[in-house]
Amino acid sequence: MRSLFALCILLLLISCNRGSKEKYSRYSSFETSESIYAEDIELDTILFRYPFRISVHENIAVVLDLHHVDHFLHAFSYPEWKHLVSFGRRGQAPEEMLSAETIRVSSSDSIWTLDANKMEITRWSIDIIQKTATREEAIPLDKQLIRTLDFCLTDSGFIVPDYTGEYRYSCIDPAGSLLQSYEPIPTEESYADIARPALAQAWRSFIDYLPGKQLLVMATQLGEVLEIYNLEKGTKKVLYGPNGEPKFQIHAGEGIPTGIMGFSDVKITEKYIFAVFHGRSFKEIAQMYDRGENPEDGGRYLCVFDHEGIPIRKYMLDHAIYGISIDESQGTIIATDVNRDDPIIAYKIPL
Repeated sequence: MRSLFALCILLLLISCNRGSKEKYSRYSSFETSESIYAEDIELDTILFRYPFRISVHENIAVVLDLHHVDHFLHAFSYPEWKHLVSFGRRGQAPEEMLSAETIRVSSSDSIWTLDANKMEITRWSIDIIQKTATREEAIPLDKQLIRTLDFCLTDSGFIVPDYTGEYRYSCIDPAGSLLQSYEPIPTEESYADIARPALAQAWRSFIDYLPGKQLLVMATQLGEVLEIYNLEKGTKKVLYGPNGEPKFQIHAGEGIPTGIMGFSDVKITEKYIFAVFHGRSFKEIAQMYDRGENPEDGGRYLCVFDHEGIPIRKYMLDHAIYGISIDESQGTIIATDVNRDDPIIAYKIPL
């Protein structure tokens, strides 16, 4: 497998050959759709405030809680769901965290998280027997990057979204240094008068990466756009759903959404791409607040695509969910529901 540096050079050559504005693929429906129902998972100790992300790997599960009073991260044994340790203490001390955006778990000694406010990726290890967490290393991100909000692990470093507005994603080395950035924002609109960082903000996307096939997938938080990049072949596919690209207005230099809430998480497995989709308009959300209602937070749709971006199946869910972790071998999705006191649930997926 080529090194990350060589891969970056290849992608740079490809990106230099961009033509005029592209027209992207569209999908209007899925091959099949069906309703599925969750099973509650009982936890023994933790009271979550806003369980935003979850990652399950072999015998450990880690939940990222955005609003927990003391800690951002909580580790459990899997599948028993016994609490092991809470870590990533909230605070301003050198080894504390100001924020937490996502988690990546590749083993019990490689639990990675991102602090956007500190611009730092941290690796932790968990001692399952002793029930302790150790902060193994902290990687400061290159100062050329603008407030990074997500990341993926590669064989030779990291991939992060680009928020300068000039590109979609960047490759960085294991020390956090920027190697190269690639691909334009796949908008079909003309935004000559809009500051590029504001456009990037409107196009904020959640990402995931499949190392064995070198596939990067991005799903927009607003609108309904899915992007699939094959980094080995230097190819891409951009898919517009029925709601199209993010819609927004610029106010005080920032993009104010006027369309819909789109995706809230995306995962790529050996066979499929899974994306949590909301689909509720901001107008509808505002009207609910005006009526004194409290709209649920999360998406009630799970969209499944193949690696070529072909829509396979849409699941209608009995809960509004936010983050997901996929166990494809067991046909199980572990999800978080931020609206409930018992927020960790499981779905069986009959693919």
